[in-house]
Amino acid sequence: MLLNCDLGESYGSWTMGLDEQVMPYINQANVACGFHGGDPLTIQKTLALAKTSQVSVGAHPAYPDLVGFGRRSMNLAPQELAATLLYQISALDGMASCEKLELSYVKPHGALYNDMMARPDVRATIMQAIASYHRPITLMLQATPNADLHREEADALGIKLLFEAFADRCYDNDGALLSRSKPGAVHSREKMLAQVLQLRDSGTVTTVDGSCIELRPDTLCVHGDNAEGVAAIAEIRALVDGE
Repeated sequence: MLLNCDLGESYGSWTMGLDEQVMPYINQANVACGFHGGDPLTIQKTLALAKTSQVSVGAHPAYPDLVGFGRRSMNLAPQELAATLLYQISALDGMASCEKLELSYVKPHGALYNDMMARPDVRATIMQAIASYHRPITLMLQATPNADLHREEADALGIKLLFEAFADRCYDNDGALLSRSKPGAVHSREKMLAQVLQLRDSGTVTTVDGSCIELRPDTLCVHGDNAEGVAAIAEIRALVDGE
């Protein structure tokens, strides 16, 4: 499994995340595009860090919700949502090219990611926008028991998918992430590392009620917005590498 992390989310004098400390441990950097976090200078610095660490870069577009950090759903018309995505992806692609990097994938952020997984219409719009991009680019979305359906949707449009799982989140019985409003939604360090091992060894997770579901993810999402999180990423890296 690869490791991916949401980075480049600082904005002006407001700092979010420990990007420099995280970068050496990951394979993929999901770089904010300015609509929920990230400004041009932050984007430029994040891309330079990724280049130094030989980390693959992806666009991390969001609803236009800078005040709410992209965590609020917005009822955009399909054409508007598609244009919003292409604008953000193109900006990251252009800035990556200036660093002699190739933007290789797109991972929607926050509410847009949640809506993509819960609403077929939003997912269809996102997939169609990516299919219309001027060159092939991969979409990252959540690994669930519905992966075969999502592959069929992507195949129909000629796009490739990357499926991701989450190291620190508890799963509901349907393969969705357990709502943060429910107890145990975020794993303790011990449970998180156990889940990483289970994903590494069998491609499965144990749900909130003790059931086992198959995910077979390509990449694992980790979070490094504090020192404890960075230390956890180092442990996860070691586990994934079999150390």
